[in-house]
Amino acid sequence: MAAAKWRLISFIGLLACWQVIVMYCQPELLPSPTEIAARVWLEGISGSLLANLQATMQRVGLSFLFAMLLGVPLGLWMAYSRRADLLLDGINTIFMNIPALVVIILCFLWLGLNEMAAVAAVVINKIPVIVVTMREGGKAIDFKLMAVAKAFNISRRRTLIDVYFPQLYPYLLAATRAGLALVWKIVLVAELIGCSDGVGFQLGIYFQYFDIPGILAYTFAFVGIVLILEAGFIRRWENSVMRWRP
Repeated sequence: MAAAKWRLISFIGLLACWQVIVMYCQPELLPSPTEIAARVWLEGISGSLLANLQATMQRVGLSFLFAMLLGVPLGLWMAYSRRADLLLDGINTIFMNIPALVVIILCFLWLGLNEMAAVAAVVINKIPVIVVTMREGGKAIDFKLMAVAKAFNISRRRTLIDVYFPQLYPYLLAATRAGLALVWKIVLVAELIGCSDGVGFQLGIYFQYFDIPGILAYTFAFVGIVLILEAGFIRRWENSVMRWRP
C-alpha cells in the first residue's frame, strides 16, 4: 500500500508540474492534461485508437515471444559451453551494436513491407540483449547447491524447480523487463517506417500534420497499456517467483 501511495503521489505531482508548465507555454505546443484526456476519449470512441493499439500489441507480443524462445536457450548454451561462447560472443556483440534502424530498414528491403519483416526486425534487435543477460545468469548458477540436492537424493525435477530456476529467475526477470522496454520502442519505429497501421504509423501521420495533441494522446494511451502490463503481470510474476527471498 505504501508503494502504491507514493506512486500515486508522484503521478499527481507530474500532472501538477505539467499543468504549471502549460500556463507558460503556447497551447499548440504543449496541450493541458485535460485536453489530452479529451483527445484520448475521442480517439477511443472513433475506434482508431483501439485498432492501432491492437495491431501494435500483436506485433509486440509476437516479437517478444520469438525473441525469448530463441534468446534464452542460446544464452544458457553459451553459459555452459565454452566453445559456443567463443563462437557466438563476437557475432552477438556485432548484432548488439548494429543500430536498430539499420536492421529495420534491411528487413523491410529484404522481406518486403509486411508483418514478417516488422516482427523479424524486432526479434533480431532483441535477441542479443536476452543472450547476454541469460549467459550471465547461467554462469551465476551455484552448482554446489545442485550437488547437495543430488546428495540428498532429491529428484531432478524438484532440483530444477527448487534449486536451479530460483537462481535463474532474477536474470529471466531482467531479460523480460529490458526486452519489453526495447521491443515497445523498436516496434513503433518499424511501424513508422513500413507498416500501414499501429501506434507508430499513426504517430507518423500526426507528425506530418504537427498534431501534438494526437501524438501525446497515443503516447499516453500506449504508456498506460505498458504500465498495466508491468503492474498486472510482470510485478505479480516477480512477487510470485521471488517470494522465497527475505
